[in-house]
Amino acid sequence: MSVNEQVYFTLNTGAKIPAIGLGCWSGTTPEQNESAYPWIMSALKNGYRHLDTAHGYGTEGVVGRAVLNCGIPREEIFVTTKLPNNHHHKVADSLEESLSRSGLTYFDLYLMHFPQAFADEPGDDYRVVDSPTFAETYAEMEKLLATGKVKAIGVSNFSVKNLTKLLETAKVIPAANQCEMHPHQAQPELLPFCKEKGIIMTAYSPTGYAPVREDPTMIQLAEKYNVSPAQVALAWDIARGTTAVPKSTDSKRQIGNLHELPKLTSEDVSLVSTLHKNVHYCQAPGPKERDGHKLCMGWTYEQMGW
Repeated sequence: MSVNEQVYFTLNTGAKIPAIGLGCWSGTTPEQNESAYPWIMSALKNGYRHLDTAHGYGTEGVVGRAVLNCGIPREEIFVTTKLPNNHHHKVADSLEESLSRSGLTYFDLYLMHFPQAFADEPGDDYRVVDSPTFAETYAEMEKLLATGKVKAIGVSNFSVKNLTKLLETAKVIPAANQCEMHPHQAQPELLPFCKEKGIIMTAYSPTGYAPVREDPTMIQLAEKYNVSPAQVALAWDIARGTTAVPKSTDSKRQIGNLHELPKLTSEDVSLVSTLHKNVHYCQAPGPKERDGHKLCMGWTYEQMGW
């Protein structure tokens, strides 16, 4: 691929979203967050036009600064951020915080980071609260569209179970659903469900960490196409019609992830999909189990729909 051959998909709003974006999580301290600035600028220089951040990442400020300082017209850069769990009760105010922190006047996509709501100060044990429900939170997000401060809204970490519940009351179909997705978590039920509803899926942790990159089949395909296993995973995402937001701080890998992806044969796309193990490698902080039930951010896997 050359710089001029980036792949774009179309959201249900009609907006174009670059298939490959840059994941902008950079740690948990202010110093780590600030350290993201040079590699975000590097990515923009290397042709990236899709930046994925979140209130919870702590990098909205450096992302906004990079967008404003890079010399690229704002309308050419697609910026996603996310509503945190402990702001479900103050959606409009939280958006204003994110805009103020970033220095931007709008976001291209605003996602509900997780379906479960937290108390204002959730603490280390993730104090999940019953109200507002994710349907009520999403209804408040729908109101943001009229302000022009978000161009599209969507969700993240939503399963078929929770999307089905949300769609019972939603007036606006989510434009996107961002989830952990890689060859060992291929989302075989969720992906076709989202496609049927007109919801584009975005993969976070798209290269699947070491277990995927060291999978013998991925290594074999990487050798076949003369690329890395990570590039095979990203090419598989594109072939399935999903966007992906890999994090890379290295300029050479940024270029490889964006401009040097192979075009997989349909047989190889199917082969990669057979590697699905229904595992979640990306572990959110906090307790991992309660009363014998696996947990994610205070909810059981059953509540998550996993």
